[in-house]
Amino acid sequence: MSLYTTFSNTTTSRFGKIAALAVLSTAVAITTGCATKRATSEVVVAPLGIPSGQIGYAGGALVSNSNVIIGAADNLQAVVYFDFDSSAITAQSASILNQHANLLSSNPAASVLIAGNTDERGSREYNIALGERRAQAASAYLAGQGVAPNNIRVISYGEERPAVAGNSEEAYAQNRRAELSY
Repeated sequence: MSLYTTFSNTTTSRFGKIAALAVLSTAVAITTGCATKRATSEVVVAPLGIPSGQIGYAGGALVSNSNVIIGAADNLQAVVYFDFDSSAITAQSASILNQHANLLSSNPAASVLIAGNTDERGSREYNIALGERRAQAASAYLAGQGVAPNNIRVISYGEERPAVAGNSEEAYAQNRRAELSY
């Protein structure tokens, strides 16, 4: 057997393996992409460039409550905080959300808006998605405590509405939050 024949067979074998791997990879990518379509959600994404000083969502009333409900909610802490790159509900956040769950469960007509926020690290798209996950996590927690899911609205502001300006870890920690409003 000549050196050329050995090289030729080895090269053909490698190209065959690479071609088979490429076909297999494409098939997996196509079937996985089709199988993971996301369900429709009721998330509202805040528009880019929210004017400074604006408080809350200005695109229309997402929740409407009586003055009694609003007054009762004013006595509750309305912000829950998250760890870096996380949407997990902490024990401290659960304690705050339990108070809101009690208010909402005892007033079945009351609605809440949960606004998810992030610090400035990451792309706009990533931060909008992370803000949504945070708001959805708080929403799921409230629903798990007996609050009617149709009384909960979520919105994601991502990094667009920082609570604190700055590039320190303390500022970042205060911006990683979900705010509840009535």
